[in-house]
Amino acid sequence: MPLVSASSDRNISNISIEIQRSGLVPYEEALANQRFVHSEVSQGIRPNTLILLEHPSVYTAGKRTTEIEKPTDGTPVIDVDRGGKITWHGPGQLVGYPIVKLAKPTELVGFVREIEAGLIKVCSEFGITTQRVDGRSGVWIRDARGDRKIAAIGIRVAQGVSMHGFALNVNPELGAFNRIIPCGIDDAEVTSMAQELSRVISIDEVAPVVEKFLTETLMKVSA
Repeated sequence: MPLVSASSDRNISNISIEIQRSGLVPYEEALANQRFVHSEVSQGIRPNTLILLEHPSVYTAGKRTTEIEKPTDGTPVIDVDRGGKITWHGPGQLVGYPIVKLAKPTELVGFVREIEAGLIKVCSEFGITTQRVDGRSGVWIRDARGDRKIAAIGIRVAQGVSMHGFALNVNPELGAFNRIIPCGIDDAEVTSMAQELSRVISIDEVAPVVEKFLTETLMKVSA
């Protein structure tokens, strides 16, 4: 499906994206806030909003997750109404929830491609070459060492407004992914910006770059 882009007669200068930086927030608390913001954006009483935050360690499972992909040791998993499969969130991972009224709300795959494009630009700013992989959502590094996923994406659209979003691995503890089959993919690794750069990198260093490129992306696709 082609990328979801603004048509030439849309004036995107009239579209605003509010940034909400929330720090470290428990997943269920953040989900309740997402739903509140989604309701207000849907009603037209709040501008399109990008929420950026981190979560304490938690596993969340999208609608297509199977039991075999979940932890086998009884670790709690929160089932959520987004696309995709199971993933982990935790400190050092920058999570973004774009809650925006979409110009083309039925073209969900195209919206995901746009989010991927924005995150590819973010990684490029730090000297990390990433790409899409056919048949697999998210942002990937593909080289002689094999495929490695650096960002995951899971979106839901309701009433023409998106929710849930993306998770960019900045400097998390990657061992948490070993207890699941992340995103249902068992033939590739998960990586982080810190691991690829072989240096310390912080959420505070990356967040302004994410704000820049994801705001540009969301302005193109928002109504």
